[in-house]
Amino acid sequence: MKSLDKAMQNLNKELGEQDTRPTIPFEEFLIQLGNEPSRLIRNVFQVFHDMIEAYVESGFDEYPDDPESIHYISYDCTRLFVKGVDHPFFADRLFANRLINHVEALKLGAQQNKIYVFEGPHGCGKSTFLNNMLKKFEEYVNTEAGMRYETVWHLNRKAVGDFEDPEMNPVFKKFVRLLEIKEHHLEEAARDRDIDLYDDQFFEIPCPSHDNPILMIPKHYRRQLFDDIFENDEFKWKLYTEKEYEWVFQDVPCTICSSLYDALLQKLQSPMQVFSALYARPYRFNRRLGEGISVFNPGDRPLKQNIMTNNMLQKAINRLFKDSNQVKYIFSNYAKTNNGIYALMDIKSHNVERLIELHNIVSERVHKVEDIEENVNCLFFALMNPEDKKNIENIPSFSDRIEYIYIPYVLDLNTEVEIYCNIFGQHIKENFLPGVLHNFARVIIATRLNIKSESLLEWIGDPGKYTLYCDKNLHLLKMEIFTGNIPEWLTEEDRKRFTAKRRRNIIAESIKEGRQGFSGRDSIRIFNEFYSSYAREDKLIKMDMLIKFFEKYSKEGSNGIIPKGFLDSLQDMYDYKILQKVKESLYYYNEEQISREIQNYLFAVNFEIGSVTTCKFTTQKLEITEEFLSNIEDKLLGARGNRNTFRKDTQKEYTSSTLAQEIMRDGLPITKTKLYKAMHERYVHNLKAKVLDPFLKNENFRRAIKDYDSDDFKTYDKKIQNDVTFLMNNLGSKYRFTEQGAREVCMYVIDNELAAKFEGS
Repeated sequence: MKSLDKAMQNLNKELGEQDTRPTIPFEEFLIQLGNEPSRLIRNVFQVFHDMIEAYVESGFDEYPDDPESIHYISYDCTRLFVKGVDHPFFADRLFANRLINHVEALKLGAQQNKIYVFEGPHGCGKSTFLNNMLKKFEEYVNTEAGMRYETVWHLNRKAVGDFEDPEMNPVFKKFVRLLEIKEHHLEEAARDRDIDLYDDQFFEIPCPSHDNPILMIPKHYRRQLFDDIFENDEFKWKLYTEKEYEWVFQDVPCTICSSLYDALLQKLQSPMQVFSALYARPYRFNRRLGEGISVFNPGDRPLKQNIMTNNMLQKAINRLFKDSNQVKYIFSNYAKTNNGIYALMDIKSHNVERLIELHNIVSERVHKVEDIEENVNCLFFALMNPEDKKNIENIPSFSDRIEYIYIPYVLDLNTEVEIYCNIFGQHIKENFLPGVLHNFARVIIATRLNIKSESLLEWIGDPGKYTLYCDKNLHLLKMEIFTGNIPEWLTEEDRKRFTAKRRRNIIAESIKEGRQGFSGRDSIRIFNEFYSSYAREDKLIKMDMLIKFFEKYSKEGSNGIIPKGFLDSLQDMYDYKILQKVKESLYYYNEEQISREIQNYLFAVNFEIGSVTTCKFTTQKLEITEEFLSNIEDKLLGARGNRNTFRKDTQKEYTSSTLAQEIMRDGLPITKTKLYKAMHERYVHNLKAKVLDPFLKNENFRRAIKDYDSDDFKTYDKKIQNDVTFLMNNLGSKYRFTEQGAREVCMYVIDNELAAKFEGS
C-alpha cells in the first residue's frame, strides 16, 4: 500500500495548496493593501482585463518600423480559448484585435454601463467562445493572481451585546434554546456553513454583494486613508487621476453592509470597534453555484420569487440589535454576481425578458429589492444571432446601452487552417504540397467576403494590373492583409499609397463580412470530403486536385458561392508563390558585392554627372557617369519604375533623413539605415527574378532534378549536382518541402514555364 499512501499524500498536498487562503481581519487586509494595491484594488472590469492580459500572449507586428502601421497585432489566444478546454475556439486575427480593443476600453472605465452582446451567424462558435472565456475567468479569479477580497462581518455577541435577557429564568432559557435548535433543523439552516448561531464567540454575516472591504470606509475618509497607506508612487498617482479607479472613491457598500455599519456604530459608539468586526475573505467564484458567474440559457425559467434571505441569520441580527428593521438581510440573485459576470446565452424566449430587465439595472447600476436598493456592478454578456435583433428593436433606449462585438466566420486563412489541423490532426499538413492547404482555406474564406470592396478599389484603382497574382474582386489581396501580410507583388507606388487610413478602412470592412458563405460547420464537412477523396500515403495533394474538387463541388450546389474566376486567380497566385520559392532556394549571390554597389550608389547619387570622388563608405574611387548609375539602377528597379524619379527620390531621402538623422544624429552605419535596407531588398528581389534563367536553358538541369537522390544523379557533372542539391536542401529547410514535394514542385515550375509566365514581375 506504499504507492497508495504516497498518492494520497500528494493528493492532500495538491488540494491543500488550492484555495486555502484564510479570512483575515480588516487591519491585516490594509497591510496587504499597502503591499499589493494594484492587485487588491480591482473591480470586475479591471480583473477581466488582467485575465485577458494573463492568458493572451503578447502579439507582434510584422512591420514595426512602418510609419503607417495601425498596430494590427497578431495575438496568440491559444491559452485563453484552446488549451485546457473541452471544445476549442479559434479567434482569428481580426476578432482578436477587436476583443483586445474592447477589453482595453473596459479597463479604462469608459464603457462600464453597457451590455456586451457578441453577435454572429449560426456556426461561428459564439457559445464555444463565451463558455471558454468564462471557464478561464473562473480559473483565473480563483488563483492568487486573480483573487480579490470580499467583505464578511464577524460579530462577537459578548462584545456587541448578548442575545438573551440576563434576568430570564434559567429553565425558560433552556426551553427557548431547545425551541431554537428545533427550528434550526426544521429550516435546514445547517446548510449555511458560514454561520453557527450558537457558537459562544461570534457569528458571520457575509456580504451577499461581495463588496470590496475598502468600500466599508465612508467615502469622504478614503482619500485620507490612502494618503496614510500609500507612498507617493506611480500607483497612487494612477489611483487619484485615472478613470479606471473612479469607483474606489464613488461606490458605496451594499445596503446590508451600510445598515450593519450604522447599527454597530450606534451600539458600540466607536468606529475602531466597528472595524474590528470587519473581515476580508477571498471572493470565490463558482459558475455551477451561480457565485460570481451566472449563465442563463433561453429555456431557463425565471425564478418565481427573486428575493433571497437567510431566516436564521436574520433572526440572529434582529436579536443582536433588538430591532427587526434596522438591518434587513435580503437580496436578489443579481447580488450573487455583483463584481462578477452575468451572461445570457442567445436572446430569445426567457432571455429576452432577462435582457429587458437588465436595461433598467445597467442604466443606474441599482436594483430594487422590496423597499431597499441593491448595487449591481457586473459585466453583462449576451450572445445573439442576427435574426434575434428583432426582439429588442422596439426598445430605442437600448441603442446606447448595448455594445455589439461581432463574431463572424473566420476570415484569417491561418486560423482556418489551424481549425482543420485541430480537428483532423496536425499530420494532415504532411499530405499537402506546401501552400495547397492554405489555398483550400482561401476558397472557403472567399465565399464569406463581400464581392465588392470600396476601400480596396479606392486604394488600388484598376485591379486588372494585378491579373497575374490576384482576382478581379481583390479577395486574395484582402486575405493577405487580414493575415497582416503586405504582398510583395504590389507595386512600389501602391505600397507608398497604403496609408494608415486605408489600412483601417480595409480592416473595418471585416465587420460587414463573414456573415454569409460557408459556415464553420460547412467548412469542416467540406474539408473532410476533400481530404477523404485525395489523401494517399504515396501521393501528395496538389493544386490541380483542389481546383478539380471545388469546380465539381460548386456545380453540385452548396450554401456558399465561389466567386466567378476566383479559382483561376488562385492558381495564378499559387504559381507565382511557388516560382518565388524556387528562385529563393536557388539564390546565392555575393552579398559583399551587393552591399558595396548599394553603398557606392547612395554616395554617388549626390554628385553631378562627370564628377570623380571617393566613396566614404567603401573607400572606392568612383567616376560618376550615367552608365555607372544606370547599371545599378537596373538591378534596383528591374523592369518597373521611372529611373529619373527614383534617382531624385533616393537623393532627397538620403540627404534629409539617412545622412542628417540616422548617420549624423543617431550614429548608425550606412548598412543599418532604412534606405540601405530598402535598397538591399530591391536589389536582391530583382536578382532573384533572373536566377532561373541560366538553368532553364539547360535540359540536363531538369533531368537531374528528376533523377535526384538516385544512382543516375551521380552521372551529372559536379556543378549541376551542386546546384540541384543546393536547391533541394533549401526548399526543405526554408519552406518545409519533403524530398518528393521539392522534386515535384521544381518539375512543375519548369514544365509549366512559370518563369516566362511571370517574366518582368
